[in-house]
Amino acid sequence: MGSDNGQHERPRSCIQKVCGCNYRPSIETLEYDYSLDSSSKKAQQQPLPRIRQRGEYYIDTFNAEPWSCSLGTFEEAGVWMNSGDQAGSVMATLVWILLVYSVVTVTALTVTEGIPPVLGMIYTVLVVMALASHAKTSLTDPGSVPKCAVPMESQRRDSTSHAMCGQCQTFKPPFSHHCRICNRCVSRMDHHCPWMNNCVGAANMKHFFLFLIYTWSSAAYALTLFGWNYFFCADDDCMFHPVVVHLVRVMTFLAVGAFLFTSSMLMNVTYGIMTGIGTIDRLKKKATNTMSQSDEEPILLIDIFGIAGYHTWPFPIDPVFEDYDRVMGYSNPTRLSREQNFLEKKRPMQNDLRSPGSVELPNCVNEFLPV
Repeated sequence: MGSDNGQHERPRSCIQKVCGCNYRPSIETLEYDYSLDSSSKKAQQQPLPRIRQRGEYYIDTFNAEPWSCSLGTFEEAGVWMNSGDQAGSVMATLVWILLVYSVVTVTALTVTEGIPPVLGMIYTVLVVMALASHAKTSLTDPGSVPKCAVPMESQRRDSTSHAMCGQCQTFKPPFSHHCRICNRCVSRMDHHCPWMNNCVGAANMKHFFLFLIYTWSSAAYALTLFGWNYFFCADDDCMFHPVVVHLVRVMTFLAVGAFLFTSSMLMNVTYGIMTGIGTIDRLKKKATNTMSQSDEEPILLIDIFGIAGYHTWPFPIDPVFEDYDRVMGYSNPTRLSREQNFLEKKRPMQNDLRSPGSVELPNCVNEFLPV
């Protein structure tokens, strides 16, 4: 998150206030080439990022974590994809097959003039958004905890001990769980969804929630179209083509199932957001009869949809969090060290960009974490 050293005055009219935060990507993006050799003349001429004041934000796009051009859920994977669960892969593929089938059916209804073209276009848009949200949920890192993760300064100050994952042998943030399918600890993990073939956690909860909304909307929309035709069609002009009728019957059955399932999941996710208790934690508390002892707080909507603006909420694009460390529940000491160097007007060295296995947090961490 970023800062202004007072030398760059921004006009008030161009500042977009969203959810109480001043954020504008064209201004807030941190443009600093870390790949330059700090001893070279070009690196010395490169201006340091502006030092922000409290309440201001920037996007630091530098990735200090190791990666490779590969697919998987391990820390070095370039693209997140769970390929170790064959059943999950089949179920995720089935979602696409059924949704594409529904679009084909509605398109056939439009071509045969069973429904007006504009109604078919609306349904197609809903399904396209649902498929895009499904793809983002499946291929987005749900919030896996890296090996270099350490407690935040507030956690270190308020607690003398911290949980460790027995499988990952790393710091385990609060409300995180180890997924045996993804083989990673996931921050604020709600559950592992086989229909997504991925975990649902802090980083992809928005995409999962959008998938449920768009799938529920498309199912309700289809049932409304079919119900109106069945109960209120009184002439031959609105009768479905005999061949399309069989497609509609199958789609009606699928739409009813999708509507009931997504309704249940929407209530489940909404309850988790309102109470702050994820699905796994809720099942554990019910098993031990400790629901009355819950002290979790509701999850803020900006911790799910981000602060980039309300216009970004309906679309399956990655959210920009107000405080990434707070949302994920851990700190990255490499990033904090870079910010400390900037505060002290020092240029980061090449060795400083490597993700260390264990680094103490800077003592002045509270001075540059968002308020």
